[in-house]
Amino acid sequence: MQNHYNTIMNKIKTTLFHIKNFILSFTCLGLLGLVACASDKPDTVAGYVPENYIAESSLIDFAIRDLNVIPDNPNATLSVPTYLTKIKDTYFIVDCYHNQVIYHDNLTDPLYEWQIMTQDVSLPHTLASDGNVYVIDDTERNRILIMEEAINDNGNPIFIPTQEFTGIGNRPHYIIYHEQTDTFYVWSSQSGEMFLFRHPKEDNRMYLTEIRTMPSLANTYVRSFTILEDSIYFVSGNSSIIEADLATFEIKKEYPVPDELAGMVQLTFIDDYYYITVSTDVTGNQDYATIIRTKNLKDLESSTYENVYHHFIGGGTPYYITQVGDTFYLTEHRLPGHSIWSFQVENNEIINPTTIY
Repeated sequence: MQNHYNTIMNKIKTTLFHIKNFILSFTCLGLLGLVACASDKPDTVAGYVPENYIAESSLIDFAIRDLNVIPDNPNATLSVPTYLTKIKDTYFIVDCYHNQVIYHDNLTDPLYEWQIMTQDVSLPHTLASDGNVYVIDDTERNRILIMEEAINDNGNPIFIPTQEFTGIGNRPHYIIYHEQTDTFYVWSSQSGEMFLFRHPKEDNRMYLTEIRTMPSLANTYVRSFTILEDSIYFVSGNSSIIEADLATFEIKKEYPVPDELAGMVQLTFIDDYYYITVSTDVTGNQDYATIIRTKNLKDLESSTYENVYHHFIGGGTPYYITQVGDTFYLTEHRLPGHSIWSFQVENNEIINPTTIY
């Protein structure tokens, strides 16, 4: 018990120490509205955090409270859930219109028994983690929030905000952690910019190390991206899917889609098919919201695809699909409800679709 308390207090003391030093040594250059310091850079792992990194985050002076009291979710239902994931032994739901991220150790307890990770966000969409740091997009504030896990005296996980990045594009909307490159990719949904974040292996301090751009997607609403092997796919608001080189962002191929699929949300590859969630048609009409799949993206232009939304009753707006083990989770909003579905895929057949919340 005492060890847990000491761990928490050491984290707090370390954070406050860094804040003091950061303020005393603050000699910064403005770059894209970010905090970019030109001196007193910490030791870095060679080739891992570049010496010419763009910015290091501001440290957060959070209010120290009773860390043994974890606030419960006050809501019995979700309001536009956008993302569900599991990190280590904990499930997380991004409850977008409730302006919060909640967490719990199972998916069977009612939502009011879940715990609040943070409410210091405005319309968040996704959360990603490498098991050390947790990165959340604070969409409406153009901000990235960094949190770390501690264990309180009761042996329960609690999440502490430690860092933030501001001025991150225009409505950052989608984050993944890519294990192969040990990088967090953060997509600015309306500026065509990708922000790459890393931290040293022996230190959780996050750094913005690179900004890549897709000029053809600037001023276009693009809700997500997908990394498959050495390619990155953007479900573009320009009525096409763009495949680019992951290392350079040079465009490899472009796959046109018909007007009814123009407002795509996400592309997910499952077994032999590309699954695509669709929010609107080219005019922004949500009556066209659906889920389709195809074995070849080239077939989309001729409307050669299979509609699979009937497995999920239909009538809402499907959003992001995530995978935990052999189970997939689909978030959905708009009438008939704000739902999260679970399902499996066996031999390219969707089985066991179930509303879990």
